[in-house]
Amino acid sequence: MESEDTKKIQEMKTDLNLLLECLKYQMDNPFSQKEALVTIHSICQQNSNAGVYFREIGGLMFVRNLAKSSEHSMVKEAALYTLGAVAEQNVYCQQTLCTSELFEDLTWFLSNNDSNTNLKRMSVYVILVLVSNNRTGQTLVRETGCITVLTQLFRTVLSKYELNLSDKNVFQSYQLWSSVCSTLCVCVNNPQNDENQMLCCSLFPHANDWLINCITPEVIRPVCSFIGLTLANNTFVQKYFISVGGLDVLSQVLVQLASDSHKTVSSAKLAVVVTKTVDACIADNPTFGVILSKYQIVSKLLTLLLHESLDSGEKFSIILTLGHCTEDCEENQYDLFKNNGLPLMIQALTESQSEELNKAATFVLHNCKKITEKLCLSLGEYSFDENEKQLEDINMKEKNLEEYWKKAKEIVHRIEQLEREGNEEKIQGEKYKDNVSSMNINIQNTLKHLHGDSIGRGPEAEDKDESQSRKLPSCKSHGILTTACTNDRQMKTLLKSTNPVDACYKESGQNKTLYKADSSYSQNLHERTNYEKKNSVSQSSDHVFKPPIPVVKNRKQELPVTDPFTLCSDIINKEVITFLATDSHSKMLKYRCSGCIAVGKSLNSRNFSKLLHSCPYQCDRHKVIVEAEDRYKSELRKSLICNKKILLTPRRRRQLSSESTTSEGIKKRRIRKNFTKEEVNYLFNGVKKMGNHWNLILWSFPFQQGRKAVDLAHKYHKLTKGSKHEAP
Repeated sequence: MESEDTKKIQEMKTDLNLLLECLKYQMDNPFSQKEALVTIHSICQQNSNAGVYFREIGGLMFVRNLAKSSEHSMVKEAALYTLGAVAEQNVYCQQTLCTSELFEDLTWFLSNNDSNTNLKRMSVYVILVLVSNNRTGQTLVRETGCITVLTQLFRTVLSKYELNLSDKNVFQSYQLWSSVCSTLCVCVNNPQNDENQMLCCSLFPHANDWLINCITPEVIRPVCSFIGLTLANNTFVQKYFISVGGLDVLSQVLVQLASDSHKTVSSAKLAVVVTKTVDACIADNPTFGVILSKYQIVSKLLTLLLHESLDSGEKFSIILTLGHCTEDCEENQYDLFKNNGLPLMIQALTESQSEELNKAATFVLHNCKKITEKLCLSLGEYSFDENEKQLEDINMKEKNLEEYWKKAKEIVHRIEQLEREGNEEKIQGEKYKDNVSSMNINIQNTLKHLHGDSIGRGPEAEDKDESQSRKLPSCKSHGILTTACTNDRQMKTLLKSTNPVDACYKESGQNKTLYKADSSYSQNLHERTNYEKKNSVSQSSDHVFKPPIPVVKNRKQELPVTDPFTLCSDIINKEVITFLATDSHSKMLKYRCSGCIAVGKSLNSRNFSKLLHSCPYQCDRHKVIVEAEDRYKSELRKSLICNKKILLTPRRRRQLSSESTTSEGIKKRRIRKNFTKEEVNYLFNGVKKMGNHWNLILWSFPFQQGRKAVDLAHKYHKLTKGSKHEAP
């Protein structure tokens, strides 16, 4: 086996020697030189030691001189390509070629207008290889002015934003431009070079124009890579990028790509690339996350996180960006909380097995810890302040509605009562008219009869006349207001109080007085009924339904105030009306709901329930409450009878409600799972890093499903106790 390896190495050395001799002696044959260079490249690619041997025999320096001195473009391109491949394969070759002379030659190739596109591409490729992971190369590319030429190529190679890659010339120009972007990325980072970053930040406005005008994968990927590496870990460059509107442009592009991510997978992948660039911009300046809140980037990233085509690395980039967005920006924290971002982070912690992704999700949850506490406090204050105000307003509205409902019922009840009273008064009025007419006839007959006997009754008649004048009005007013007086009683009273001497005069006076009394009563009755019907709605709005004293119109014209009969009848009418009003009001209060009347009393859930159950005249609202309470009590009794349990105290009630039993009444127990060695290691590592925060340890490590924070605490205490007992 060793002999075969040595044989291959010997053959490789022989081939390289022959190829180097061919290059030296075929100076006039560019095709032979090109084929020899391509063969050297393939040998160095197959064997890593070939490049070292080729450098030892001087082939590397010869090829470099050949690239500089050859007159043929194809030989220069092949020589530069071979140098780049050998330097990329071996670090010693890279250090040998990393000289200022070679960088100057490459700068001349790039700045020369006679150089074709392929030669410039090969020159950029060599610069890329020499600068990659080489601080010396980064310094030389800046000192020789090569990076200035590269920035100029970045601006001028592609003149149009609309790329037609099917065109051969446009495609070659695009390849050169893409190589320049990659070379600039290597010049500023890995390792990071602050001076080169400061030089390359002048290209940010041009990069923003490309992002705005050409949202294609061919442009977004190289431009975002250049921006992200130029911004990385340099706060000054980050501030400059934001000052020229770069973060706004990235946000707009990210919003557009995130909205298109559900249509095409490529849009989702490009959105992840832009997300990485945004993260590089705000990683060292979390305060710049406020700019992202204007475009609602957090919600876009959460929707992008749910895309099925993303792998764990891409999800890690999105979650890390969410962490930097929410690190020092309450607006983004609130957006994450509002768009259900916390459950997504917890799901990522539980489902993912990647430590980096778990750390990023933990970082996001830690950032949102403060905002959740503030929201809890604000919700508590709102519940104690704002909710109380709202509840007071609602209670006031309900009370007003209840009052309106009561008033409406009272109005309806009052209207019905007035209608009943009106019907009764009509019936009584008709009876009264019949009684008055019959009484008038009887009085006239009696007066005529007494007039014939008035001659033999002198002095006694005068005294009886005075008593008659006093008793007659009272009798008539009593007959007007109370229709229960019969004709026989009226006849006896009139026979006793009539004066036979002045019978003729008093007969006419009595007729006139009876007519006036009859007319005044009918008018008062009619006006009072109409007045009460018209004003029943306005009167019902008061808490006590006390109808006002009816005003009788044109009474002065019909009955003079000086008439003692009129004054007496008015006083009696007032007293009767007030008596009827108070009586109807007391009757209405008796028929009202006790729950509606009991205002201002000290009520609680027990005495109010008893008050409602004892009231026979419940309103619709309190009737529904009583029925619901009775229904709930009956269901509770049934459930207690079925379960054969008695609720004695609220504590016992909570215990019974929290018991989880099967259909057979046997409690379910969790399946016992022993702790594995890995879980024990996770437990001890978590305690070292996080202390006795068992929930945080449970989230941070992949324990078995079903583990709880209490299980971790018990296990840790058992392990520590066991170690203490074993220590002596």
